[in-house]
Amino acid sequence: MENRTEVTEFLLLGLTHDPRLQLPLLITFLLVYTITVLGNLGMILLILLDSHLHTPMYFFLGNLSLVDFCYSSAVTPTAVAGLLIGNQVISYNACAAQMFFFTAFATVENYLLASMAYDRYAAVCKPLHYTTTMTTRVCAGLIISCYVCAFLSASFYTGDTFSLSFCKFNAIHHFFCDIPVVMALSCSDRYVNELALIDVASFVILLALLIILISYIFIVISILKMRSGAGHRKALSTCASHFIAVSIFYGTTIFMYLQPSSSHSMDTDKIASVFYTMVVPMLNPMVYSLRNKEVKNAFTKVVLKAK
Repeated sequence: MENRTEVTEFLLLGLTHDPRLQLPLLITFLLVYTITVLGNLGMILLILLDSHLHTPMYFFLGNLSLVDFCYSSAVTPTAVAGLLIGNQVISYNACAAQMFFFTAFATVENYLLASMAYDRYAAVCKPLHYTTTMTTRVCAGLIISCYVCAFLSASFYTGDTFSLSFCKFNAIHHFFCDIPVVMALSCSDRYVNELALIDVASFVILLALLIILISYIFIVISILKMRSGAGHRKALSTCASHFIAVSIFYGTTIFMYLQPSSSHSMDTDKIASVFYTMVVPMLNPMVYSLRNKEVKNAFTKVVLKAK
């Protein structure tokens, strides 16, 4: 490491230095993170406690909640600390570790959303064969594949970024070690690294989006073939929450990672980063709980038992 770089630590400049904004942002971030932790861990607990939720759909949803909690926790405490104490020094290895875990869990979510789309396809398009299609073995295999592929991808992203040389300039204009902002600090030629990063990230994101798109094409075709209005509503209801989660997650991900670092605006990137690192993990359990009668019923049962 010492042979490749002169930089042994980085300086996180945080989200803002405006003293008028620091307190409101601190309170907002703490509130958002509290809701994220309670919402995602609460969803996991509900799924574990209620036997009616021991189905493939909620198995995937429980893992989605775990992933949201993990990748928000990899970033939000750093952002909060930055607002409390100002500029933060983070070691070279700690920066690499934060980048690895954040990208790993964010990539797991990418694959999980694709797996959930396939699950919804099986539920809507092949309801009579659903229990034999989405067996415990199939669900476990999909989940394990999501984690393995994501951690391999994160290893590549982190290795690709930190294989560059960092000389003199170590101030990161961000509140965490994100790939584009760290790569922009490199004093070596990063064209090949950027190209490799965009190629791999594009493949990972577009593969998941392709699976989601194909699944939803078949779902829409099946819905159009249904004759009863009740069938239409049930099918749309079972897919609506997933579709909202997909739209929110991929909108910000594509904006951030599928463009060269030279096209990035620091202020715009910070706003987008706040959204996908803090807001999206908070929204997912809300989207799935507020639109789902089974989750509401499970919550009511748990509350009544506690009383």
